[in-house]
Amino acid sequence: MRRRRVSRVATISMHTSPLDQPGTGDAGGMNVYIVESAKRLAELGVEVEIFTRATARDLPPVAELVPGVLVRHLTAGPYEEMDRGDLPGQLCAFLSEVLRTEAVYDPGRYDVIHSHYWLSGQVGWLAKERWGVPLVHTMHTMAKVKNRLLAAGDRPEPQARVVGEEQVVSIADRLVANTSEEASELIDLYGAERDRVVVVNPGVNLTLFQPASQGAARHRLGLPRDAHVLLFVGRVQPLKAPDVLLKAASRMLIDDPSLRGRLVVACVGGPSGNGLARPSFLAELATELGISDVVRLVRPAPQEELADWYRAASVTVVPSYSESFGLVALESQACGTPVAAAAVGGLRTAVQDGVSGLLVDGHDPSQWARALRRFVTEPRWRDQLSAGARAHAAAFGWQATAVHLREVYAAAVANLHRVPVAVSNF
Repeated sequence: MRRRRVSRVATISMHTSPLDQPGTGDAGGMNVYIVESAKRLAELGVEVEIFTRATARDLPPVAELVPGVLVRHLTAGPYEEMDRGDLPGQLCAFLSEVLRTEAVYDPGRYDVIHSHYWLSGQVGWLAKERWGVPLVHTMHTMAKVKNRLLAAGDRPEPQARVVGEEQVVSIADRLVANTSEEASELIDLYGAERDRVVVVNPGVNLTLFQPASQGAARHRLGLPRDAHVLLFVGRVQPLKAPDVLLKAASRMLIDDPSLRGRLVVACVGGPSGNGLARPSFLAELATELGISDVVRLVRPAPQEELADWYRAASVTVVPSYSESFGLVALESQACGTPVAAAAVGGLRTAVQDGVSGLLVDGHDPSQWARALRRFVTEPRWRDQLSAGARAHAAAFGWQATAVHLREVYAAAVANLHRVPVAVSNF
């Protein structure tokens, strides 16, 4: 049985650049996914060209991320950061630049398109038709899922996005889901054909995120050696629910005032999405709750520094209302720090309940306070979770993700040319 070799992938990430700092604006886990999987694909001999929108006038048209991975900055709309809601108006301009780039080369430059998020899927749909290559698409988040699990006061995703996602699902040759649960959502909520949905778990950089001295990490970050550190990492917006952590910490201090001298609540990230409407929300909430003295608000950190935050933490808290996977949870566990996460979406895969962390039902701050107090008062149990966290994360490397993606690409190309190729499904 002949397998068609995939040599070059056109990766489309219209609304956020893989070079942007995760944790602010629209940059998050998807950026990490694109960068890390592209690097590993290049190591496997698959070249990757990432098409993204230029957000500054001085960006080079083409930047080499690593050998075998190029980032192409395309002009589509104003250079300054645009609200994601305004990006659909730039689809035509962005698509035109994508097609113009390919047209300067001989036909057949790209073997497959991999689009990320629904806006990129719309671009990929038309490029697929023009180039005669298969489209592989990863949703990362889905409007129908988010709208079922809205935080209080959060705005639902618009119907235009729902329709756009449905169109991408119907046209894509392969749909890559992060977990089996996400695969089921694509089938049940969007009517995706089962044989076009493939589960590929995201990974973690096990070289960068690994255990090291907690005391040394705390010294570098200016944290007391004997502190109880509750850590939140991510974009500050209602969906990610950092307010749940602050309210839970307030409840912990009410229940046990003696904790105040040692408790540190660290939130590493910047406002994003609906959170941009109130960029000082967390600071105001800390003041309102009377816990400003224990809360540290930290700007988004590069990954090397982020690893120190994970190592310094007693527990990493991920109280999101919706997560397609939850890379923060995996990064923390790889550093040996257990996780308390909401029992939603991909977090049920990223965290092994009772082994590498705790899954918490709902978003009641009192319930979260009880869960988090265990990490403070039961050090022997926490140490057991720490060992389980390291073991659990070790099974998720980006190399495995890249190998599986290469199989998905080959299957999509082979199917387009009617050459049967087996690929593992869910």
